[in-house]
Amino acid sequence: MILTRRQALVTAAGGLLAGCDRVASSDVGQRLLGSAEDGHRVLQRALTDRTALAPEFRADQRSPIFRANGTNNPNTPDYNASAATGFADWRVRIDGLVRRPLDLSIADLRAMPARTQITRHDCVEGWSAIGKWTGPRLTPILEFAGLRDDARYLVFHCADRLGGRPYYESIDLIDAFHPQTILAWMLNDRVLGVPNGAPVRLRVERQLGYKHAKYVQRIEAVAALGSVFGGKGGYWEDVAGYEWYAGI
Repeated sequence: MILTRRQALVTAAGGLLAGCDRVASSDVGQRLLGSAEDGHRVLQRALTDRTALAPEFRADQRSPIFRANGTNNPNTPDYNASAATGFADWRVRIDGLVRRPLDLSIADLRAMPARTQITRHDCVEGWSAIGKWTGPRLTPILEFAGLRDDARYLVFHCADRLGGRPYYESIDLIDAFHPQTILAWMLNDRVLGVPNGAPVRLRVERQLGYKHAKYVQRIEAVAALGSVFGGKGGYWEDVAGYEWYAGI
């Protein structure tokens, strides 16, 4: 659990500064928390193959209901207008530090070779669900776009807003090129519904659920995350202190 790692580190730092809250809010505390996250990421990747797959399940092991979390509907004029057309006009823009920017329609994504995987979605709130996801792998899309040598991260810009702030997430290139990282447009053999992220959502199966961005409109390749919105790599990372690396 992410909170367990944060709480453990804050408690350890308590001998240096007065009180867990003061540690967590101080510059020193933030550096300590960040170093623990970096250590967790390095350790996990040192112990596992970068291409090791998250567990996959049988069709009869799927959850009867795949719970929707976070935004259930962006409910903006642009989103509603696109939904009314079956998202025929939706585009996923791939840009930033790429040699060939792309604008992919939903028809384009559905025409690409697809990967299907039955995996468990683990939420930071403590629940999980098993679902069958289908969509193209991110790898060939990035290869076609041609990442520049200075690209280090991908930022996923989404159609929804929370508290008036744009929703976004980010991953590094190790997770971007992972075999199970896909742009899903189907869930349980049906076209993805609005509560679960229609028309397209990221599936990055070796990370916790909040990294699986819904309503994806743009994928931006960047060299660093510090200048993107709040600078911590994602909506929940910016506003609630969630860890950027949510590997499981």
